[in-house]
Amino acid sequence: MLQLINLTKDFAGTPLFNNISWHLKKGERVALVGENGAGKSTLMKIIAGLNEPTSGEIQFARGAKAAYLPQDGIVTTGRMLFHEARAALGELLAMEEELHRLGQDMERMPHDSPEHDQLLHRYGELQEQFRHRGGYTMEAEIGSVLKGLGFSQEDWQRDCGEFSGGWQMRIALARLLLQKPDVLLLDEPTNHLDLEARNWLEEYLCNYPGSVIMVSHDRFFMDSVCSRIAEVWNLVLSDYHCSYSNYLTQRVERVAALRDAKRRQDEEVEKIEAFISRFRYQANKASLVQSRIKQLEKVERIVLPPERKRIRFQFPEAPKSGKTVMELKGLTRSFGDHTVLNRIDLTIDKGERIALVGHNGAGKSTLMTVLAGGEFQSGERIAGHNVSMDYFAQDQANVLDPSRSAYDELYADAPYAMVPKLRDILGAFLFSGDDIHKKVSVLSGGERNRLALAKMLLRPSNLLLMDEPTNHLDLYSKEVLLDALKGFEGTVVFVSHDRYFVNALATRIVEVEAGGVESYFGNYEYYLEKKGSLPASASSKPTATAISTSATDNSPASLPPQKKEERLRDREEEKRRKREDQSRQKRIGEVESQISATEKELALLEVEMNSAGFFDDPERGQQGGERHATLNSRLEELYGEWEELSA
Repeated sequence: MLQLINLTKDFAGTPLFNNISWHLKKGERVALVGENGAGKSTLMKIIAGLNEPTSGEIQFARGAKAAYLPQDGIVTTGRMLFHEARAALGELLAMEEELHRLGQDMERMPHDSPEHDQLLHRYGELQEQFRHRGGYTMEAEIGSVLKGLGFSQEDWQRDCGEFSGGWQMRIALARLLLQKPDVLLLDEPTNHLDLEARNWLEEYLCNYPGSVIMVSHDRFFMDSVCSRIAEVWNLVLSDYHCSYSNYLTQRVERVAALRDAKRRQDEEVEKIEAFISRFRYQANKASLVQSRIKQLEKVERIVLPPERKRIRFQFPEAPKSGKTVMELKGLTRSFGDHTVLNRIDLTIDKGERIALVGHNGAGKSTLMTVLAGGEFQSGERIAGHNVSMDYFAQDQANVLDPSRSAYDELYADAPYAMVPKLRDILGAFLFSGDDIHKKVSVLSGGERNRLALAKMLLRPSNLLLMDEPTNHLDLYSKEVLLDALKGFEGTVVFVSHDRYFVNALATRIVEVEAGGVESYFGNYEYYLEKKGSLPASASSKPTATAISTSATDNSPASLPPQKKEERLRDREEEKRRKREDQSRQKRIGEVESQISATEKELALLEVEMNSAGFFDDPERGQQGGERHATLNSRLEELYGEWEELSA
């Protein structure tokens, strides 16, 4: 389907990749991975024909075409949504128009005319092509794609210019999917999709008849769709025929093997150079020296780029709160005649990590705003004892001071103890080198969002409300944030469209749907399992009466026996999970204290061993060495236990 032959790309003399030779088979779905700046998007644009390589060539199978979806920047206006999507089917529309024209010509022409038979033959051939390529079902296909990407039927008649940036990218994605190119190139296709749309796109791509190359920061999505990983690293493209999760393991093994090979090569080169240096000027060794020089020239040096520094960030210690952190009783929030939250009851307990899920417009952000202290029409919002809250809204980037640099904006709110870590935190959120001195006013929307998130992580609080914190973060930054939130001792309520992030962090899923809320005490996989086991009637939208009942009467006594037992089992399971999690967190704290104490003892011992005259006494020196080895061994054990507990 596609072949890259000795492909090289340089920018101002600096190579992005060098002499790449790679092929893609029909029907393969490949995830293109690599660190920021490695050249993933550039490679996709070269394949799409939007950029030129420095050297090398690209070969497609005969008649094959590629189409590219960028990360952002596409804006469509001046045409209704349905017509815009329909315009993507240009070839089918041209065939439809020709069929219509041929039909009119045959109606006017006498049946016994020689040209009538020719037109009839052409009409039959064209009609068969039109049918084979889905011409008679294209309206249904357009509707299916638009619905799958989250557009309601009322949206079909709206002008495309009325849609915001995220929805503009959905329009572009819809057009691309309807075109069905032989090679589909997707750069962050899930960036602007909610969970439902991601699930739909995942299934669509799994059944896509052509080949797919994608860049994505959604681990769950890549694991579900892709069976091959192509990594841009060290100037080459390396293949892993496995899922993304398995790739992570295999990559560690491959890099370790490469480092070992480089170490052995360096040792061998050092021996050869030592031989040449020693015998260079001895006449009887001249031939041997020349042989070694030629041998050295033929060595293809292994070059390893520096590994990215692993950053582990911890939140400031959370103030202690009461058992109940927040409670909503019979709360209603409306916008005009539209009721988004209808007399809902919700209790948030200390230590919970709650993910709010639901389709776009269901009311997740509205519920988050209410929890943060926003207005509502009726009911109660009761904050628990000693609750210190921090709120990250979707538009949080708008509160940044445009006159400050990225570093100064972070420094302005940083506690004294956090100041030494500011550069590491900025690096974790993709600000490195001179980027930290950029003015906020010149940062892109994504950069501002990341800076606002980094700023939030500095403040000590015991309740974090986070609306889409994973937007614009790469896989590495998401892992940093995920690790920090897992170690956070307070309570977290969040909205995210990254299913891996939700599944790894959440201890409870709260579904916001049709004005009500329903809790599932478990992670995202547990929620999907429970949703899959619901009868069809339960999964349909409830009536107004049912909404009111489900939103206000959640006590076990009001439920049918089977549902009551299920609810009680869920609660017992959640209590068990909480006990295990609390025990684990307690042990993590103990291990971290032991690590700190051991490191201090080791540091003091090293200072003592480095002092003048320490090894004058052989017995003292031996004891010091043995103690040093024991402390290092103890540290390895403690770090191993900490990694197991954290995992």
